[in-house]
Amino acid sequence: MKLALISDLHANREALDAVLADIAKRSVERIFCLGDVVGYGPEPEYCVDVVRERCALCLMGNHDEALFRDASDFNPHARGAIDFTRARMEPRWYSGGDKKLRWRFLKGLPLTHVEGRFLFVHGSPRDPVREYVLSTDGFLNPEKLRAVFGSFEGIALAGHTHHPGLHDEELRFHGLAGADELTLELPPGAKRFINVGSVGQPRDSDNRACYAVLEDTRITWYRVPYDFQLTAEKILRTGALSEVLARRLSMGK
Repeated sequence: MKLALISDLHANREALDAVLADIAKRSVERIFCLGDVVGYGPEPEYCVDVVRERCALCLMGNHDEALFRDASDFNPHARGAIDFTRARMEPRWYSGGDKKLRWRFLKGLPLTHVEGRFLFVHGSPRDPVREYVLSTDGFLNPEKLRAVFGSFEGIALAGHTHHPGLHDEELRFHGLAGADELTLELPPGAKRFINVGSVGQPRDSDNRACYAVLEDTRITWYRVPYDFQLTAEKILRTGALSEVLARRLSMGK
């Protein structure tokens, strides 16, 4: 197995293009997206089209799902972005075929995927779309993390929190801590919960896009610089997306 894992693109064209270019340099042909193609960012159509073309699998994220259900539990900035995205993407009877295909694609995204000992979700094995498994759960909420570990076998991989790293069976979290890349071993028989990080909305105080390459017995995360200032300018030019969504890109928060 050699598989590139991307997640939480959040309609960020510049970050997605930079990550795909980096993946191409590493001769990884198979790509899975673990959800949240849309939300927050200014170019949802572009990102959906690229994922449809380039990814062998895309899972349902909570922002993708929110297009089709209530988003009242989102904060105002995120809820406003869903309204913006829905207004752009929801087809009418007179809409062209491309618009209808994008909408149908997002609505039909699967919740989980299994290959061998690897379980792929957006959120967690207990709630594939919405539950957050936080980097701090091992010491702030150990009972929750033990319950998450009890809900799967083998290796579970997710996105959602935008914090790349790995929880081991002792509930310790191993993060990147600003590194350009990090490789961790996945021994046979081990149980791990892995977060692949975020392409379009990093939140671990590193503003570079993040993705991971999964192999049979190891995983490697890579950080990729991109033109976040251009993305921020595009957000502001929409006149609808919150300026907070533009400002946070530079901070990686």
